[in-house]
This record gives sequence, C-alpha cells and structure tokens, in this order.
Amino acid sequence: MNINNMASKKIKVGIVGGTGYTGVELLRLLALHPDVELTAITSRGDAGLPVADMFPSLRGYVDLSFSDPASANLTACDVVFFATPHGVAMSQAQVLLDANVKVIDLAADFRLQDTAVFEKWYKMPHSCPDVLRDAVYGIPELNRDSIKSAKVIGNPGCYPTTVLLGLAPLLEQGYIDFSAPIVADAKSGVSGAGRKAEVATLFAESSDSMKAYGVAGHRHHPEIHAQLTQLANADIQFIFVPHLIPMIRGMLSTIYVKLTDAAQAVDLQALYEQRYQHERFVDVMPAGALPETRSVRGSNQLRIALHKQQAAGYLTLVVVQDNLVKGAAGQAVQNMNIMFGFDERSGLEVLPLLP
Repeated sequence: MNINNMASKKIKVGIVGGTGYTGVELLRLLALHPDVELTAITSRGDAGLPVADMFPSLRGYVDLSFSDPASANLTACDVVFFATPHGVAMSQAQVLLDANVKVIDLAADFRLQDTAVFEKWYKMPHSCPDVLRDAVYGIPELNRDSIKSAKVIGNPGCYPTTVLLGLAPLLEQGYIDFSAPIVADAKSGVSGAGRKAEVATLFAESSDSMKAYGVAGHRHHPEIHAQLTQLANADIQFIFVPHLIPMIRGMLSTIYVKLTDAAQAVDLQALYEQRYQHERFVDVMPAGALPETRSVRGSNQLRIALHKQQAAGYLTLVVVQDNLVKGAAGQAVQNMNIMFGFDERSGLEVLPLLP
C-alpha cells in the first residue's frame, strides 16, 4: 500500500497475542480508531472464540473471533502488532516484512541493538539480527523522524518510557553531573506482570503489600542504560529498582540526578515546558505539583513534575503513566499513527478515568 494514500484509506491491522493485557488494550484503542480495520486477532489457545466473549467490554465494538496463528492471514495486513512473549516477533518478522507488512513489537525483540546483551538477559539467541539493525526504538517524543520511515518498531518497556522521557531534556542539554549515578525508584501495578496465573500476582499475595523486585538485575535496566548512554553521548552510572504495588494499573517513577554547576542557574521548569510544549501526551506539571497515577489511568498521558533539591545540588523528577497505555499499547498506537501518516492523536484522545 502506498503510504501517501494511507490518510484516506483504512489500514488493515493484525494483533498477534490478543488475549493478554496489552492485547486487549490494543483492541480497546484500535476498535474506535477512524483509520483502522481490525483484520486478525490471534490466540493459539482460544482460536474460534469470539473476542467479546473473553472481553465483554468489547461487545458491540469488536465482532472478530480469535484465529489460530498458523492459519491467520497476517500477510494481508498493513501492520501487525505483537503483544506476545519475547521471541515470537523475531520468529515471524522477516516473513511479514517480505510481504510489505510493518511490525510493531511490544516485547523486547527489537529494543536492544546489542544482541549479546539481549541474549544475556532474555536467555535466547536473536534470530534476525539483520532486521534488528533496521528497527527503531519507538518513543515518539525522542525518535519521531526515524519512526516515520520505520518498518519495524521496538516498542519501549513501561519503566524505560518514564525514565527516558523524564531525563531527556536534561541529557540533551548536558545538565546531569555523571560523577554521581542516576537513580530511578520505580513502582508499577500488577498488570505489568501480564495476564497469567502466577502466585505472586494473586490478589491475596499482592494486595495490602508492597515489595521491591529485580534488585540484582531487571531486564529493563540494560534497555534504559543503552538509551541513556545514547542520549548523553557518554557512559553513565544508573541504578534502577522496580517495585510492585497493590493496584491494577499505574506506574510512578521517582528519579534522582545530580545537576552540573551550569544547571544550577537554569530555570529547569521552563526548560521542560519548552521541550515538551508541542507533545500532546507529555504533560509538565506546574512547579511544586505532585502527579498521581490516577490522573493518567486509562489514558496515553505521561505527567512529569520537577523538584529541585537546591542545597544538595540534586533534581528529583516524579513521572507517572498508565503502564498499559503510554507504557505499552497506547505508545504502540502512537507509533503506528506516525508510521502511516495519521494524526498522532488518533484513537488516543481518551480522558483518564477518575475516580
């Protein structure tokens, strides 16, 4: 399909792995997208089941049934989203690319350009390094121009989105003193673990409690480190500790950075407001504000607040997002809109849910 005609013609969309939380979130956003025709939604275990039977919230909006991945005609699509475990997208990407189908992967197959690092953290060989080399890391606010012409998008992890957008304005201006490590203390709702039967995410296990995990090493650490290094054009020290909190949706990252002497005299609030003034989905909060996760629930919005620790020479950043939307499916749709020349906001102008 000629990309110049995309804005006047609906594109055919396939979703591989439509039964997980990011899969149903894609369906929620794409079902009412004015430029999209949902064409195939796959599930190996639930093939033949109407989508609305599994997800009654989609009744009246999605009339497709799940199809078996082996028989789904994904090459008839214009773009295919992979809402699947790591390793699935890279096993199918080349076939789709040969059929002129674009690929947006919500797992980690195309996030890390260093295959040795990928293989260390994900315990599997990378099966298509040639495709990986041409993949674009899909944070629109940082890589919009590259996304426009991309054929494969590595959709960022949820934690990395908060950290990278939180730090980008400082890194771009060289305002972080790398003599001290960047520290990210991040917290996520249980939906970040995916839709699967696991003791740790049972209600009786995760409710009324909070815990750190992945302290010795989390898969998002190398992803964040690689992107921070690229933004800074220098090697950096980075400490990342994720936490599980007893709610379904939401993510809050508190980030601590030491400022350079030059940054001490800069109006950093103005810097952030100017950097993101044209970004629909990044909201720089007023000085002194403290964003709450409920203020972004169900939306593609990410909110940032700055708090300067003048005496210590540090800046504290508080960043919130819905981990399933801007942290996953919403950002993937945002990337799709850019790739096909649609209004970047299409399908994403969803008000947060409150209460």
